[in-house]
Amino acid sequence: MSLLQAFILGIVQGLTEFLPVSSSAHLVLTPYLLGWEINPEVTFVFDVLVQIGTLAAVIVYYLNDLWSIIKGFLNGLRQRQPFRSAESRLGWFILLATIPAGIAGLLVKDLVEAAFNSPVATASFLFVTCGLLCIAEVVGKSSRGLEKLTWKDALWVGVFQAVAIFPGVSRSGSTISGGMTRHLDRSSAARFSFLMSIPIMLAAGALATMDLFRLPGLTDHIPMIGVGFVTSLVIGYLSIRWLLRFLQRHSLYWFAGYCALIAGIALAVHLAGIR
Repeated sequence: MSLLQAFILGIVQGLTEFLPVSSSAHLVLTPYLLGWEINPEVTFVFDVLVQIGTLAAVIVYYLNDLWSIIKGFLNGLRQRQPFRSAESRLGWFILLATIPAGIAGLLVKDLVEAAFNSPVATASFLFVTCGLLCIAEVVGKSSRGLEKLTWKDALWVGVFQAVAIFPGVSRSGSTISGGMTRHLDRSSAARFSFLMSIPIMLAAGALATMDLFRLPGLTDHIPMIGVGFVTSLVIGYLSIRWLLRFLQRHSLYWFAGYCALIAGIALAVHLAGIR
């Protein structure tokens, strides 16, 4: 992987991690469509580690919120009233929503890695994202804010996050859709989606870091990973700001159409034997 390729993939990751179009799909399909030959083992570790850049972006963007949640969570434990404050409850809900994806990740890790090496499977899963976004717009009533979130809502959205461990199923798209099917408004569903991404992205980054140290020629890969990290952080931060404003006035159908278009192009390229 060259520095230019790392830079381009960092931009792709930053743009697509929070937009409901599947960053994993774009990280798989971009090298495929551009004809890049990259070691699959290196690609998988790079793809997960570059997500740490977008993890840093969401932490920076929600730093004040996260500090309030952590303080409320710890105060609730200290006072033996863990669900008294809204911040403490939100902290517990984020942890609860993380459980399904954590279990799924351990059970099907090998299948997920295999899917990362299959552009056809990834493109096909993009149609799943398209369907989820459309269902959310049809079913969702956008009648509730995040302050009305319940543990049932959190667990439900967590199941949607578990589905998104496969490349092509957008994590943000799936979890925003899950929140909207529980009638959260788009902005509240997106905010919870971003906050609940932090624990699972930390865990994925930790596992990928362990894999990184097992890579031969580790020092050769560090510059590329650094470039991807910084690029995805900056672009990811800007993407969060843009998406939250966009969702206040626009539906998810725009992203559903985009997912279907990219999936169709990738499958057409494959069937035509171009790649």
